Amino acid sequence: MKKIKLLSIILLVSLLTSILFTGCKDDNLETIKLVEVTHSVFYAPQYVAITQGFFEEEGLKIELTNGKGADKSMTALISGQADIGFMGPEASIYVYNQNKKDHAVNFAQLTQKDGSFLVGREKDEDFNFDKLKGKTIIGGRVGGMPEMTLEYVLKKHGLDLEKDVNIRTDIQFAMMAGAFTGGEGDYVTLFV
Repeated sequence: MKKIKLLSIILLVSLLTSILFTGCKDDNLETIKLVEVTHSVFYAPQYVAITQGFFEEEGLKIELTNGKGADKSMTALISGQADIGFMGPEASIYVYNQNKKDHAVNFAQLTQKDGSFLVGREKDEDFNFDKLKGKTIIGGRVGGMPEMTLEYVLKKHGLDLEKDVNIRTDIQFAMMAGAFTGGEGDYVTLFV
């Protein structure tokens, strides 16, 4: 019983001390507004660095937002709502090809693979890509990295994109999971 009281007192003192010093943080941190295309376990190292204070140790405060798609993330970047954007390189290419005076510059590669998975409605222990023939796949925005990766993989497995499958590109990136759970499509590409 005495141990429980002692632990409770120590916990209370620690809590009060942390509350007292909450406003005493170093205000000399440089704020970086970072927009990512989606929240994903794919970006786990970034989340660890933010939550463990690694950026603050380097004098940076990260304000992280979810752009809900590369097109919206790029809009936030070029409009000044974000300083850095995590998204596929295609968004930069589209802006550059519009001959915009102010365009994004890619300066780093965060990942080497696409972070999306092909998800079906039912468990299939013996899946093969031929089973996609005649099916509808929610693939993402035309020209978006998930959709382009899907097309590449389907072609690699011998599927004709015009004849064998119906790839839906009319559903916004942030709405794909909801559309699929609502009954749209037979398959969907989703980030983890």
